[in-house]
Amino acid sequence: MTTLFDPVNLGDTALANRIIMAPMTRSRAGPGDVPTSLMADYYRQRASAGLIITEGTQPSAEGKGYLRTPGIHSADQISGWRDVTDAVHAEGGRIFLQIMHCGRIASGLNKDPAAQTVAPSAIRARGEIMTEQGMMPFDEPVALETRDIPRVIREFADAARNAVAAGFDGVELHCTSGYLPAQFLSSGSNHRTDGYGGSSSNRIRFVVESLEAMAAAIGAGRVGFRICPGNPFNDIWDEDPAETYGALLRAVSPLDLAYVHLIDVPSPQVSSLNLLKHNWRGRTVLNESLSRKKAEELISGGVADAVSFGRPFIGNPDLVERFRNGAALASFDPATLYTPGPEGYVDYPALVAVN
Repeated sequence: MTTLFDPVNLGDTALANRIIMAPMTRSRAGPGDVPTSLMADYYRQRASAGLIITEGTQPSAEGKGYLRTPGIHSADQISGWRDVTDAVHAEGGRIFLQIMHCGRIASGLNKDPAAQTVAPSAIRARGEIMTEQGMMPFDEPVALETRDIPRVIREFADAARNAVAAGFDGVELHCTSGYLPAQFLSSGSNHRTDGYGGSSSNRIRFVVESLEAMAAAIGAGRVGFRICPGNPFNDIWDEDPAETYGALLRAVSPLDLAYVHLIDVPSPQVSSLNLLKHNWRGRTVLNESLSRKKAEELISGGVADAVSFGRPFIGNPDLVERFRNGAALASFDPATLYTPGPEGYVDYPALVAVN
């Protein structure tokens, strides 16, 4: 019987176990959106995961949304990430970079003054975002011109190349949580009348072409992508997510990508697991508030090839060892999730010994 602790290959990357650290924004990047030594320590502490997927990282200044998030589009950023990957690899770990273009989920207060906030359509998302000046409404975005879309796709491909130059084993494209790829996919945020809007086959085009470009840049076996059909987070809505995501999965299955990372959130509109069963022919990583018991059932039952955990890794840098030994899990302080500095970031202890 396959267990959480058995090795598995996701595309070109061999994992020592099937327990993946999910991407989580932690807002600790330094000036210039450069990864810091603190971040290298944070990820090093968690290198026993079969695979670490980093926090969402902007492929361009335009793609930044949140406060103190890192980039992968400057020489200093690439150098900062190299320190992170070296630290993880020195511990025997594997690490992918999550590429996250926030699109309309942004404030100009958080990014370079020359960087626009863009989206498929000029529709402001409802809600607010944290800035150094407090909570502010999301920007009203500028609709991308058709001629601009190839540029954004090239930025994703360039980000993938930069990630490999920084020592990453691969990359994951963030296609959910209301960010730019999800904005293109969703009928509520995509009111375009060109070849990237309207029908589901048009609305999936931006994501398909982005994944194709990334695969061409670094190899399909080093590229994964994350979805959550029916997820309303960040004011996203689609009239038929089963149709949209079914079309997406069928379109990208032939690319032979490393994996799809599914956040399986219950939705009255769609069964995500059924979508994967009927439309996806590759490796699957499952996520969403999993217990160890549920994760074991998904792995042993062949529903997933690997499983990802987010917040349990915050207070438990040695989560794999705790699972392996049946040890209790530590809690974490929610107040320090996004605050600068080491507190609530690198000061959670590992178990020294397990009896």
